[in-house]
Amino acid sequence: MVLSAFSANHETEEGDVDVFGLIIGHISDSHHWHIIDYTNRHGQTIHLSLPLPVILWHDGEPWFYSSDEFYHSNTPATIGDDFVVLKDETFYITDSEGAVQYDENGHITNASPADFSITRNVASMFLSMVLIMSMFISAARGYARHGMAPPKGLRAVLEPLILFVRDDIARGQIDKDKADKFVPFLLTLFFFIWINNLIGLVPFFPGGSNLSGNISFTATLAVFSFFAINLFGSRDYWKHTFTAPGVPFFVKFLLVPVEFVGLFTKPFALMIRLFANITAGHIVILSLVTMIFILKSVYIAPVSILLSLVMLLLEFLVAVLQAYIFTMLTALFIGMSTSKAEH
Repeated sequence: MVLSAFSANHETEEGDVDVFGLIIGHISDSHHWHIIDYTNRHGQTIHLSLPLPVILWHDGEPWFYSSDEFYHSNTPATIGDDFVVLKDETFYITDSEGAVQYDENGHITNASPADFSITRNVASMFLSMVLIMSMFISAARGYARHGMAPPKGLRAVLEPLILFVRDDIARGQIDKDKADKFVPFLLTLFFFIWINNLIGLVPFFPGGSNLSGNISFTATLAVFSFFAINLFGSRDYWKHTFTAPGVPFFVKFLLVPVEFVGLFTKPFALMIRLFANITAGHIVILSLVTMIFILKSVYIAPVSILLSLVMLLLEFLVAVLQAYIFTMLTALFIGMSTSKAEH
């Protein structure tokens, strides 16, 4: 791992903090992974970060960079016959001077290359995948060595959670003859969301990302849930959706469109619920911490820190609760689509 450090003059007054920029910077994605800032004995602020790979697609070919080339350089990087700069975490094609053009509404009009970079959220997702695979591979090897002996260590923690997802979520919401084939998917959802929520609550590197508070992440999970719900839907489910049997004919003109829209509102609700709850928790904690710098009072510091700790503990509960709710509702919708309904 190659770390990047650069210095800046320590010119801001004590307590002069851009609160809005701090909060938005935390909940937004980034092309580098911030580690720590500190002031050296010369009064310079040292920013220590982990540069991440930048992968851009322009003029039909890929281009590879380190994020250092954009954060710590005043000159644009070359990309074929053009030049590219990073502004507000978005790449733009510019001239050799790196000039960015704006319209009358203040929006940047420069073209952007396709961005396939490994951002902080993507790196955090890879970290969660490594953690989950390590836990389950270790548990599987334990079962291979010790058979069905009483679990110990990591297996003693994972087994009740796995049984809970299987028995209370999957088998509790889906017909028993169909539930077990959805257990791997539901287990993946539960642990993937939970572990990423926990990583986001760790206030130091390699934590602090906001992956579950990224709408693209929750939208992707919702799309997988959408396919799981509808690809395995029974004949009764689709008959109920498009023909609404058992209701007067004139009511079908209203009910069938509502049922059709419901196919999309279910995963949409899953997406928004997870995104909003995780993002709100991060914003509240950071808002409480920055009260110290806003009010600039030593008396408010203990109150702010205490409230922040309380909210952090609450967010640990929210982390598992949101994973449970997303998995439970997905199982419920799958159960509704795969069951044989009586009209």
